[in-house]
Amino acid sequence: MKQDTEVSNYCKFDSQLLTSFTSSLYVAGLVASFFASWLTKSRGRKPSILLGGGAFLAGAALGGAASNVYMLIFGRVLLGVGVGFANQAVPLYLSEMAPPRYRGAINNGFQLSVGIGVLAANLINFGTEKIRSGYGWRISLSMAAVPAAILTVGAIFLPETPSSLIQLTNDKDRARRLLQRVRGTSEVQSELADLIEASELSKSIDHNPFRKILEANYRPQLVMAVAIPFFQQVTGINVIAFYAPLLFRTIGMGESASLMSAILTGAVGIATTFLSMVIVDRVGRRPLFLVGGVLMLVSQVLVGAIMAAELGDHGGIGKRYAVAVIVLIGFYVAGFGVSWGPLGWLVPSEIFPLEIRSAGQSIVVAVSFLFTFVVAQTFLSMLCHLKAGIFFFFGGWVVVMTVFVYLLLPETKGLPIEKMGDVWREHWFWNRVVVVGGPGVGEHLPAKFGEGGSQSSVVDL
Repeated sequence: MKQDTEVSNYCKFDSQLLTSFTSSLYVAGLVASFFASWLTKSRGRKPSILLGGGAFLAGAALGGAASNVYMLIFGRVLLGVGVGFANQAVPLYLSEMAPPRYRGAINNGFQLSVGIGVLAANLINFGTEKIRSGYGWRISLSMAAVPAAILTVGAIFLPETPSSLIQLTNDKDRARRLLQRVRGTSEVQSELADLIEASELSKSIDHNPFRKILEANYRPQLVMAVAIPFFQQVTGINVIAFYAPLLFRTIGMGESASLMSAILTGAVGIATTFLSMVIVDRVGRRPLFLVGGVLMLVSQVLVGAIMAAELGDHGGIGKRYAVAVIVLIGFYVAGFGVSWGPLGWLVPSEIFPLEIRSAGQSIVVAVSFLFTFVVAQTFLSMLCHLKAGIFFFFGGWVVVMTVFVYLLLPETKGLPIEKMGDVWREHWFWNRVVVVGGPGVGEHLPAKFGEGGSQSSVVDL
């Protein structure tokens, strides 16, 4: 970049080596998510978290000690395996352990922690960039071992979820004691009965969960398992997460200023995700999706307009415009932080009935990684060719996903996770697809319940 003064501002970082290093993590995570699905279902949520933490540790060690680019990329692949297992197990763990009225806030803690990690990484990069002896990048990569160690050691002391305990061991007394401990009350019989019923329903079905989720009665969950993580990635957020310093360099900022700007936007993401935690169980999922979509769209259109008008192939943009771009990107990150960031993990984790829960979450993670890989691998080339139009491209997708939520996503606030099937049967569109007695209700009930009774009694049950 320093030697070539002829290349366009928009093409300075169009490097396949750089994008391969970035996106290799997500290819590995995609593949690992399917192994994680089997482990999470057959052995429980806790072993998947432990295995993910171990892979994180190995990847951090290899990255920090790398002597060539192949070791760097292999270390990145191991980190991807860790992300695949953690993203499969942790959202499920949080949703299954949380009381229904606090499930949104607790599950949104997952995205809050991701935001804290992004901010910590940006702070570390800002500090290690000052090290001129050539080993700062090793510190940056190997520091991933710190949260990995916390995850791995912490998981040792975690109990398995009550739902998983019943599914794997059928030990109802142990599940009852665990529920009483995590709920802080002895009155857990109703919730325990729901868990037992869901487990017996799941065991009564001889099926491959990946084949089962293709059935018509699970069509809404399958659509959401694909659409929500896809839309989460085509918001363009990972353009900011991966390449914010490079984007700020593109508009003419210095290296340290670019890293500091990435830190500021990361801090905005944490603050707004925390806000989402506080209000999601009060205002609901849909309003946050809609407000966040509008905020992201306006920000992207304005950033694209400024860059189209002020940034040519060479030189930078004026200081006032650079500040305006940073502020607008901050608003964009805020919109994502209250909506598609945390809710993109919360909603899928709470909508699957037990018999397809592991497979459904695996699809969510795999689709997320697939399109994260696609965006990471293509963004720098798209920036080179589309230039400022890249922001209008992502803005168009924000319009599509906001309309999708408005029309097709029902509200799931406050509903027990084992009773989530009701939202589809009451939705104006999905009630045409899902029959009475659909997923988790009636379809596989014993004959004395499912036969000879009225439709209303089946629904009530």
